[in-house]
Amino acid sequence: MTPDTNKILSEKNERIGRIIFNNPERRNAMSLAMWQTAKEVLQDFIDDPEIRVIVLSGAGGKAFVSGADISKFATERATVEDTQRYNKATGATSDLLSTCPKPTIAQIQGFCMGGGLALALCCDLRICTEASQFGLPAAKLSVGYGFGGIRRLAEIVGPAFAREITFTGRRFSSQEAEVMGLVNRIVPEAELASYVSDYATTIADNAPLTIAAMKKIFVELGKDPDSRDLDGCQTLVERCFGSEDYVEGRQAFLEKRKPNFQGR
Repeated sequence: MTPDTNKILSEKNERIGRIIFNNPERRNAMSLAMWQTAKEVLQDFIDDPEIRVIVLSGAGGKAFVSGADISKFATERATVEDTQRYNKATGATSDLLSTCPKPTIAQIQGFCMGGGLALALCCDLRICTEASQFGLPAAKLSVGYGFGGIRRLAEIVGPAFAREITFTGRRFSSQEAEVMGLVNRIVPEAELASYVSDYATTIADNAPLTIAAMKKIFVELGKDPDSRDLDGCQTLVERCFGSEDYVEGRQAFLEKRKPNFQGR
């Protein structure tokens, strides 16, 4: 166990798994160990059948994740080999998050910069406060930013805004982020936690087989056309119609009551 292990916290509560970046003295800047631990926690949530939605947030109220922990560059990214090792860890975590079979929400308070924005872009939904700020300052640090991250950014905001964000390296307000489509919702700071919790619960209450099929399709949409698993998508869609939940959904609708979906 490394000293940074406790800088990633996790919670499970009522079908919702939470990953909390817990490095508030550095605005939740990410070290190598934090990236590795986040991947382990995320995999645990994916493997847990009770967890239906995953929420990512930052501790301390000042940042979601402000980026990489630059104070550790001298030890973690000092050479090309070190950088390759670091990028492999960040890539593995980002890839797992972006292909996660369960819905993910980035609960963004304060700064969401660099690697933090990269993490948020891997989530399905991004909900922030009015004071949140966003940016990819790689160009201000001579840091290389890979194909996968730029592709995700361009898919969400479009090529023109993606170029503006990456080329300028400047900070963008939550209002600018909303115009670009970078965030789904802006809410008052005092309401962020409850708003995200309500959103996560709304999703968790829906039919998990339907959500899984939809999530699979969205993941495949992010791949090159020749690499898409269309048969797998269709299999998940058909599984919905053969499920007990499909019967429950119809009955609940006719009986004008809330359905109780079991994921089978």
